[in-house]
Amino acid sequence: MVMASVIQKITPHYSFARWLLCNGSLQWYQHPTEEQLQVLAGKQQKAKSKKERKYNGHIETKPLTVPKDINLHLEAKSITEMDTRVLHYFPEYQWLVDFTVCATVVYVITEVYYSLTNPRNEMNISIVWSLLVLIFVFKVLFSLTTHYFKVEEGGERSVCITFGCFFFVKAMAILIVTENYLEFGLETGFANFSGGAVQFLEKQGLQSQGPVSKLTFKMSLAILCGFIGAFLTFPGLRLAQMHLDALNLAKEKLTQTLLHVNFLSPLIMVLLWVKPITKDYIMNPPLGKESIPLMSESTYDSLRLWIIIALCVLRLALIRQHLQAYLNLAQKSIEQMKKEAGRIGTKDLQKMVARVFYYLCVIALQYVAPVIMLLHTTLLLKTLGHHSWGLLSEPSYMSPKEITEASNSVKSSTLVANESKKLTVAQITMALDGLQNVFTPLLFRGLLSFLTWWIAACLFSTSLFGLFYHQYLTIA
Repeated sequence: MVMASVIQKITPHYSFARWLLCNGSLQWYQHPTEEQLQVLAGKQQKAKSKKERKYNGHIETKPLTVPKDINLHLEAKSITEMDTRVLHYFPEYQWLVDFTVCATVVYVITEVYYSLTNPRNEMNISIVWSLLVLIFVFKVLFSLTTHYFKVEEGGERSVCITFGCFFFVKAMAILIVTENYLEFGLETGFANFSGGAVQFLEKQGLQSQGPVSKLTFKMSLAILCGFIGAFLTFPGLRLAQMHLDALNLAKEKLTQTLLHVNFLSPLIMVLLWVKPITKDYIMNPPLGKESIPLMSESTYDSLRLWIIIALCVLRLALIRQHLQAYLNLAQKSIEQMKKEAGRIGTKDLQKMVARVFYYLCVIALQYVAPVIMLLHTTLLLKTLGHHSWGLLSEPSYMSPKEITEASNSVKSSTLVANESKKLTVAQITMALDGLQNVFTPLLFRGLLSFLTWWIAACLFSTSLFGLFYHQYLTIA
């Protein structure tokens, strides 16, 4: 709450989210006024405005129309802070981006502090910040998805439901695949979680075979994956369209290459967990008769984290190219309209141009929200999974046996320290230490690895479908 109030005090003076839109690099197209349309229409054909008299004596005026092939050129303007006040979802966009920046800064400072001091009994506050970021991301994506469900016309609702069911079935199929192909560690993590939970319940005087069965665990995880897939459907479809438009705008080969790498970045993340393609080949490359491992498992895990973060930074660095490609849809719609015959109402023409800029922050949220989700899920994977950032030196990689022994040692030392305290305090401490044996780094490694992989898989699947749709199914 203190940090939220501080952020609210800072954002009126400086906001990273507002700077992304209002630094002068983005150009939006202003819709023409009715007077301008009448002047343009008068050069080709007079604008028509007919009046009809009803039977009850009232006069009804038909809307003013202009030819569709009107010689109209939209005026481009730079986005200012005053313009952002009319944008739909601008408060949500500003809060999410600014809070994510603060949470990332807190995480970096915390990681530096932990690398210098190496505290053992302190809670890592960056975990709370990353969890709050993920909560805000899910809230924003849920709000955007419900907006599509409220639209009566169009098939947005059916698309969300279809993709949600598709991703649910896909998640169930993925969870059946053995870890010889997809290396998440879910089986090991769930076994460690069940064993720790049984021991914890037995020490509390309760007899149990485990808090949840493996089938229920995987079914719950598949349902969550279905919702994530539904939330990421339209962000992926929108990304495909912006990618095609950004490629048409890019003139330099380097920019085009970066755009291609950005589009394929979810696929690269997905392949990082496919053992036969990446891990087995990198760690044990076929070099003659002997296979010499290039790196250890812990080093590969650290390298995987760095690759994901680098790809997320690349996607955030290219946000302006994609947003400008979206803003150019206003001029693109006018050019498409000029190829059609007939007339169009001035109000309809103005709405066609104005709605592009009005929904800019919705598109920005659809672009940044999945990246933020990927980034902070990866950060949680590093922290809760007890991974390391080190690549050259040998990172501290704890095996399942070492994790169990470390948890037991923490428990015993805590009990000795609390012998002189009250019995209730000792019981609470025992319960908290018992929960550390239940929710172990092995569980978080498997769960967060799978969720990170799944988010990337959903993004690539939806964007690939969107690329196919906009490239081959949309009539230009």
